[in-house]
Amino acid sequence: MRIAGFQFDPGLAAAPMAGVTDRVFRALCRSLGARAVTAEMVSARPELRATRKSRLRLSHAGECAPRIVQIAGGDLYDLVHAAKINADQGADIIDINMGCPAKKVCRKAAGSALMADFGRVAAIVDAVVEAVDVPVTLKMRTGVSANQRNAVAIARRAEQAGIAALAVHGRTRDQHYAGVAEYHTIAAVKRAVAIPVWANGDIDTPAKARQVLAATGADGLMIGRAACRRPWLFRDIAVERATGRTPAPPTLADEREMLLGLIEQLHDFYGEQQGVRVARKHIAWLHERRPASGALYLDLVQAASAARQLRLLDCYFDAAQPQASARAHRRAGLIPRCINCHRCAKEGRKSVRKYTQKKRKCKE
Repeated sequence: MRIAGFQFDPGLAAAPMAGVTDRVFRALCRSLGARAVTAEMVSARPELRATRKSRLRLSHAGECAPRIVQIAGGDLYDLVHAAKINADQGADIIDINMGCPAKKVCRKAAGSALMADFGRVAAIVDAVVEAVDVPVTLKMRTGVSANQRNAVAIARRAEQAGIAALAVHGRTRDQHYAGVAEYHTIAAVKRAVAIPVWANGDIDTPAKARQVLAATGADGLMIGRAACRRPWLFRDIAVERATGRTPAPPTLADEREMLLGLIEQLHDFYGEQQGVRVARKHIAWLHERRPASGALYLDLVQAASAARQLRLLDCYFDAAQPQASARAHRRAGLIPRCINCHRCAKEGRKSVRKYTQKKRKCKE
């Protein structure tokens, strides 16, 4: 898969996700096999460009090319100006957001809401491509609703304007992230244009990746929510495509090293106070993969300092060891001593707090 002078082999991309694909997480995805990593979308509105949030989202220090910036907005002149500024500041590829279904974006006639106005879409892609010397890509959905799937028409018009590549999420705007992604429309888009196409939506295993490529004929795959929970999915898909064998999942030690490193870097990137808050979503995804005791998880998500968060996370992985015992948990101060049952805490029962308050042992 090639866009201008950039080659993506294999064609695996990390989808831009607000609040997730910051510089730290992009570096992790890239190290695990993602060949294209797009920064979080930034508003095209001039008054929001100088905020701390926008500055952090646009931070590409130390990143290798291509540096991809996604701009979002509903005003043509704001989008053109944002594209020029980001290209001048070192963006190698500008991506236009026409896929975000969030209400706060769509009510400003931006994101996936733009797909309802074909004339405005045409004017935006023409103007942005004309305004910059770097490649411009477009991320969109299959349409606004089930009765208005117009991705094929928009794809053709985007190609005429000079858009270099497309990413298509297999849902309409009104679906948000509910239901199941469909790939017929993505296949129709791929047949309609000659430019590269990424297929996006519900790709969460190497087997599903193989199925989506076969169903759509897409040049590459863009992965979002599944990569939040298992960023090594890029590596697994690449290995499966190259060898036909699905690699073993990372060991507990591998996952420990990966997550502790990620969270330490988040603390450095955002500063302690904000970094601790941002890290909590990654801890929640860890808990989905490897559930631990309810008491330990509660302490971890309530940790207010970087040092405590890292210490408790270390204990979390210790507790995930098969030989970990309730006595070891109590010794670490993670289960109240008045409860003589690791089982209740592990299941996160509400009775734990009640028995703690009454200073007596659980009847379990």
